[in-house]
Amino acid sequence: MVVTSGAAQIAERKTLTLEGAKKIAAAAAAQAAKQKIPVVIAILDDGGHLIYLERLDSTQIGSIDVAIAKARTAVYYKRPSKAFEDRISSGGTPALALLNSMPLEGGEPIFSGDQLLGAIGVSGGSSEEDGQIARAGLPALGK
Repeated sequence: MVVTSGAAQIAERKTLTLEGAKKIAAAAAAQAAKQKIPVVIAILDDGGHLIYLERLDSTQIGSIDVAIAKARTAVYYKRPSKAFEDRISSGGTPALALLNSMPLEGGEPIFSGDQLLGAIGVSGGSSEEDGQIARAGLPALGK
């Protein structure tokens, strides 16, 4: 038996709620509607697990898994998925071997200060359009 002295350290952390995820998705969906682009919007928690998914009318079903993968990339690596697209575009092909990375723009981490809360992933338009729509959802969390 191992006995230790002292109190355990407990850290408090913020979490992304379903309500917060829906606000982010709604802002992103509004941007997609404004641009007339059918997309899938996936919101993940800080462990890379799906909290909320919205598939706009007429969006191809292949975008479901792609949106989740883009968001998972942003969670696992704490940076936009575009960073991987840019790296590979400039010849950094070894980045293709990274686990849980989708090298297409449209995945954005969601932070509160320095703390990662989760991520948004968008798929259905071009990479650039997906990125614009994903970024449009981020400010909604502060509202």
